[in-house]
This record gives sequence, structure tokens and C-alpha cells, in this order.
Amino acid sequence: MKERITKIACAIAFLFCAAYAVVSLAGPKGLPSLYAKEREIHAAEKRNAELTKDIEREQKKIEQIGVNPAEQERVVEERLNLVRPGDKVFLLPDSKKK
Repeated sequence: MKERITKIACAIAFLFCAAYAVVSLAGPKGLPSLYAKEREIHAAEKRNAELTKDIEREQKKIEQIGVNPAEQERVVEERLNLVRPGDKVFLLPDSKKK
């Protein structure tokens, strides 16, 4: 009789533990949350890889500008909106100013 009660008590304890595990894993902080975090991490890693490529591309541009004086002059003229004597400048209306 005592042996049977012990087995039933163990079975009930096991069922409660199993039910708690299922509820915990299916709850808002369970597996769905884990999968969402994994997707966020994957997206962040992908974005980091893209940014790394962008940085490398910009570093190559900077190196090219540093080596080539004509390229340096072009960049300065472009950024400062400078015009050489004899150059023609065409002003286009801004489509944003309506």
C-alpha cells in the first residue's frame, strides 16, 4: 500500500514538472522568444557584414583620393561647390520646393 502511494506521488510530481516545463517553454519567455532573439541576432549580423563592406569600400575611396591629386581636386570642388573659370554651371529647379 505504501509502495503504491509512493509511486502515485512520484507520478503526480513528474506530471506537475512536465506540465510546468511545457508551460514555461510555450510561454512568452519560452521558445518563441528564443526564436525571435535568434532572428534579431541573425539580422544584426547581416547588417554588420553589410556595414563592414561599406566601410571597406569607403576606405578604398579614401586611399584613391589620397594617391591621386586630380581626384583630390575633384572631391574638393564637388564638396565646396567650386567652379573653375570657363566652366558652365546648369542650375536645375528643385522638385521638392513646391
